[in-house]
Parts: sequence; structure tokens; C-alpha cells
Amino acid sequence: MVLRDCRTARRPDLLHPSVRARLGPVAVLAALVVVVLGLLYAGAGEPGAVDARLSASIDRAGPTWRHVALATDFLGEPLGAAALVATALAGCLALRGPRAAVLVVAATGISVGATKLLKPVVGRTIHGENLSFPSGHTAFLTAFALVVALLATRRLGPGRPAVTALVLTATLLAGGAMGWAQVLLGAHYPTDTLGGFCTALAVVPATAWLVDRTADRRAGRRALRRPDPRPQPAADRQADRTADRQADRSDRSDRPQGR
Repeated sequence: MVLRDCRTARRPDLLHPSVRARLGPVAVLAALVVVVLGLLYAGAGEPGAVDARLSASIDRAGPTWRHVALATDFLGEPLGAAALVATALAGCLALRGPRAAVLVVAATGISVGATKLLKPVVGRTIHGENLSFPSGHTAFLTAFALVVALLATRRLGPGRPAVTALVLTATLLAGGAMGWAQVLLGAHYPTDTLGGFCTALAVVPATAWLVDRTADRRAGRRALRRPDPRPQPAADRQADRTADRQADRSDRSDRPQGR
């Protein structure tokens, strides 16, 4: 179903106007959360009070859940992430959805890139000198799930609020699963994963808007350069011929007559 829905990327917009209007405030709020958390934990090298309580509750999971966490973590590793993106990209290209293909690559890449840029700026560390805020693994899977959910729900009537709620629910489940795995494996503090989740939530709608604007401008320029393929109506052709004959007679009448 997801691959089939990539075909809808040929429509004018990746984001329905109503979805864009709803995700816009969410993206702004998510960006503010990243900023606040970054300022709050800048330069820290230990968990905060909230981190300690959440980590203690997650650490009670048994060894079976650790295997689940490792499998989830693999989806954010370079090989697992590349496999997910390549699968979605190949499907969208096969179904001639160029905008969807661009969004899959751009949204996930920019989300992960944003976390790499933010980590040295915030300077929060875990296990010594390992930069931890925000979580790149969480940002990747959140961004990927949000893009896939947006593409998959386009045939369900994207203007309905229930569809937007479904998209956000799928995104929350994916981001929450990866965040849980990162905390259980000791790779990140809980607030690191929240920062990664919010980073993706802020980046993806902005990226989709940018892809739409760029594609629309290119399509507009191509349309201006393309000649009009419609045949000229017979009445217009006859009028043009009549005008040409009248112009010829006028030219002949203006010429000086020889003696």
C-alpha cells in the first residue's frame, strides 16, 4: 500500500493544505522543545532527574526485550537505515513518484544531519566524551515514519483531521520505539531521544514544503517554455488568412503607381 501511494506524489502537493496547516504549529512547537532542551542540558555529562527516573523504569526490562531493542537500534544504524531508505526510494521511483522519492531522501538526511550539527553545539555527553543530544537514531526513524505515513494516507482524504492524527500516531510509535531502544541500550538519555524525535518533527514538514515549492517552480518554468500543443480553431485560421489578405492589399495600394 505504501509503495502504491507513492504514485500520489505526482499530484501538485506532497502536503495537503489542511495537513500543512496542522503540522506547521506542531513543527514550530517541536523546534522550540529542541531549543529548550538544548539550553537546559548544554554541556551536561550526566542524566537529569527526569532522565534518571525514566531510565530506571526502562532498565527493568528483561533480556528478551534487549533483543528487541537491538533489532530496533539496527534500523538506525547506517546499514539498516540505508536499507529502509533504498526500499522506499526504489518503490517511489518505480511508481513514478519523483517528489516522494526526493522527500524520503531529503527528510531523513536533513533530520540526521541536523542532529549531527546540534550535538557539538549543545555539548551534552554520555559515557565519557560521547556527544548525545539529540539522538540521531531517533531522529532518523521518526522522520522516515512520518514521511511514509504522509505518503500512505494521501488516499484516505488528507483533509480530514483524523488522517493527520493517524500520521502523528504512526510517527509517535516509531519514534517512541527507537527512543525506548536507545535508553534501554544505554546509548542515550531519555531527553536525548525526545530531542531527536522533535528534531525530525520540525524538519520533515519544512522539507516537504520546500520540495513542493521547488517542484512547482520547475514545472511552471517548463510550462512557459513548452509551445501550446492545441490546434488552432478553423475560425481563427480563417480570420488570420483574411487579415493577411487585407494587409497584402493595403501594401499594394500604398505603392506608387508607375506611368
